[in-house]
Amino acid sequence: MKYVADLMTRDIFPLKYDQTLNVVRLLMRTVHIRHVPILDKNEKFIGLLSHRDLLAYSISKLADINPLEQKEIDRHIPIKDVMRTEIATTTENTKLIDAIKMMMQNKFGCLPVVDSEKNLKGIITEEDISRLAIRLLEKEDERRKLVQIK
Repeated sequence: MKYVADLMTRDIFPLKYDQTLNVVRLLMRTVHIRHVPILDKNEKFIGLLSHRDLLAYSISKLADINPLEQKEIDRHIPIKDVMRTEIATTTENTKLIDAIKMMMQNKFGCLPVVDSEKNLKGIITEEDISRLAIRLLEKEDERRKLVQIK
């Protein structure tokens, strides 16, 4: 693996900027994702909403708000009002090591992958990198076992 395209997740679940927070919560809970790319009406990438962002816009359990009340509140908050728009992105042909370094140096949980026209192509996440690390460590273990057998 040399490039972002070799590792990125292509099976993504973007939402539109005019949808509401209840849709984001449902998507994250249903599909078990932590980052939702946001698209404009022309299907161009314009922002991101993370699980951490959602927590920041939740009414605290200490406020004694039940889940149904939170759901009702979320139905009236458009994604465009809370999404982050200053998002670093990468491209499919970026060297994987450069993308990983960028994520680590800036403490990014993900990097949306876009083309020159801001069409969303995928996303690379900390989880993708962790899976890669596991595969590489398993290969190294197998290699060591083969060397010991010889």
